[in-house]
Amino acid sequence: MAFEEMKAAIYLMLEEIEKRPDDRHLLQEELRAKISELRALGLPVPDDILRLEDQLEQDEADDMYDNMPV
Repeated sequence: MAFEEMKAAIYLMLEEIEKRPDDRHLLQEELRAKISELRALGLPVPDDILRLEDQLEQDEADDMYDNMPV
């Protein structure tokens, strides 16, 4: 798959994450797999995708503590 196609697929996944927040964890795994695929092919991962990945990771970590009693 060409770099531009992979990048487009990642952006589509990000849109799906926004549309289907209940499936976010599954979609995040798919996103991580695509980013890993880019890296394995020696292709650059766009900065905006890396920032979004970091934000999703942070959101996931924050969600872990939402149900903690105070």
